Amino acid sequence: MLSLIPDIIKLPAAIALGAVLAFYPARWLGQSEGKQMAATAALTKSVQVLRERNTIDDEVSTSDAAALCADLGLPDDQQAECVRRVLSPDAEPANVGNDPENGSAVREPDCQPQ
Repeated sequence: MLSLIPDIIKLPAAIALGAVLAFYPARWLGQSEGKQMAATAALTKSVQVLRERNTIDDEVSTSDAAALCADLGLPDDQQAECVRRVLSPDAEPANVGNDPENGSAVREPDCQPQ
C-alpha cells in the first residue's frame, strides 16, 4: 500500500509526523522544568524576605526608644512625646469596649449581643 504513494509525499509526511510526535513530549518537559524553576525562584525570594525581616526585627527589638523615635524623622519637639509613648505600657487593650462584661473575648452561647 505504501509503495503506491510516491517518495516525494512520503518524506514530508514522515517529517511532519516525527515533528508532531516530538513536539508534545518536548513541550511537556519544558513546561515542567519552567514550573520547577519558578517554584525554586519563589522559594529563594521568600527565604530572602524572611531573612531581611528578621534582621529588621532584631534591629528594632535591640534599639532604645529614643533611637526608634529618631528613625521616624519626627521634629525635636515631638520626639519627647514619641519616647514617652513607646516607653509607657498600655494599661488596657485597645478593644476593651468590644469585650463582654466578664472581660472574656469569647461570648457565651446564651449571651445577648451588645
